[in-house]
Amino acid sequence: VQLQACGGGLVQAGGSLRLSCAASGLPVSRYNMAWFRQAPGKEREFVAAIRWNAGGTYYADSAKGRFTISRDNAKNTIYLEMNSLKPEDTAVYYCAADPSYSNIKSRSREYDYWGQGTLVTVSS
Repeated sequence: VQLQACGGGLVQAGGSLRLSCAASGLPVSRYNMAWFRQAPGKEREFVAAIRWNAGGTYYADSAKGRFTISRDNAKNTIYLEMNSLKPEDTAVYYCAADPSYSNIKSRSREYDYWGQGTLVTVSS
């Protein structure tokens, strides 16, 4: 199983980025998939998730209205569209997979597979 995250970079406040997470060894349509982030000196925190079956989505309060999680089953890839970025969004963003066929979870320990992370830096 491999999750390959990419799309991070440096952007000015108010700008947009789209992160991608390509999966191999697991079908993203059969797993709860999520994005987490970790800022320097802080704990990893939940950002957004998409459920394995009907594709229901769930967002942290900090992401609601600005971020959109989606998936492309044909490409076996999930995305995180981030708009109206703020300096406090600066972090390493990780994609993760939960194979439990349960409801969406927001705790990092519930996810079994992780990508390597992609750095997002938002300048003021």
